[in-house]
Amino acid sequence: MTRRGLLSLGCVASLMAVMGGSAHAEELSSLEGLWIMDSAYEIHADGTRTTNYGEHPRGLFFVDHAGRYSMQVYKVGGRAPFASGDRARGTPEEYRAAFVSISTHIGQVTIDQARRQLIFNIEAASFPNWEGQRQVRDFTYEHGLLSYSVPAYGGSTTAYSTWRRAAN
Repeated sequence: MTRRGLLSLGCVASLMAVMGGSAHAEELSSLEGLWIMDSAYEIHADGTRTTNYGEHPRGLFFVDHAGRYSMQVYKVGGRAPFASGDRARGTPEEYRAAFVSISTHIGQVTIDQARRQLIFNIEAASFPNWEGQRQVRDFTYEHGLLSYSVPAYGGSTTAYSTWRRAAN
């Protein structure tokens, strides 16, 4: 192979490595802005797909110029109101149903482009066990959609979230 051919092959290989192996992948250089939930679901070890947030979840993910973020995910529809009408006087069943149909957290987020990972430093969360944690999530960004996986919980279930930038 000629020197020019080797140089061209090297450039193509470098570009593919940067783009995550796909010449069609888009580079995500900044999370800054408002993102709207596209989908949220879980894949279980047996391959079945479920969702805690329904087929059409609602969510917002906002990141400011300094990397501070706020994220909310909600199940829409099918959420029964508390019989008492008072959120401080729900039944155990009402609290459980309300709690598992939301996920919210705030903190700092950064991107590790080389590893294709988002790093969330969680300051406060609807699930108190996450507070003060650093969570790393593998991501892809293609065709305007940011998708990431939440590491397996409960032994064998992996959750996925997909977001699209809000229109200006």
